[in-house]
Amino acid sequence: MKKRIALFISGRGSNMDAILRQAREGILRDVCRVVLVFSNRSDAKGLQTAKCYGIKTECISSKGKKREDFDREVIELLKPYDLDYIILAGYMRLLSSLFISAYKDRIINIHPADTKSFQGVGGYSWAFEQDLKKTYVTVHYVDEGMDTGDIIEQRELDISDCTTLEEVETKGLALEHKMFSKVLKKLFETEK
Repeated sequence: MKKRIALFISGRGSNMDAILRQAREGILRDVCRVVLVFSNRSDAKGLQTAKCYGIKTECISSKGKKREDFDREVIELLKPYDLDYIILAGYMRLLSSLFISAYKDRIINIHPADTKSFQGVGGYSWAFEQDLKKTYVTVHYVDEGMDTGDIIEQRELDISDCTTLEEVETKGLALEHKMFSKVLKKLFETEK
């Protein structure tokens, strides 16, 4: 049976777009169904992209709201969707313990670094500023900390030939877009 998933975004949603393409005609087609794209920002460009795919979109603005109050609203909104997983695909908001417990071990994130070395926003900037020759992209479960959940899979990213941050980001996003769907496919298939 196909997993029912929601994709959470806050911006352009390039990882969301890659997942939607794979769910429609690629490797995720037989293992999951994207039933919702959710954003905490009404101006998130990815919402329009999702609509072009014919995917239901929802938005609740998080601006000025306490984390737990906002998450309580989102939990209520999600109830009718009967989700198996929530996939954070560029969702730039830390989830409360209330939200984590409602979807325990069913929230997955992608992070542009080794989560043991760098947590939070700006993983590619950090790697570039540290003059690293390689960095990592990590897919992990979400827990109460920032990028501290159990690692599902990690891939090395060679950035030794990159001379600008833009090159690092371009190379990193290309890996993210391929990797995320492959990891989700493997996870969803082993859980059937």
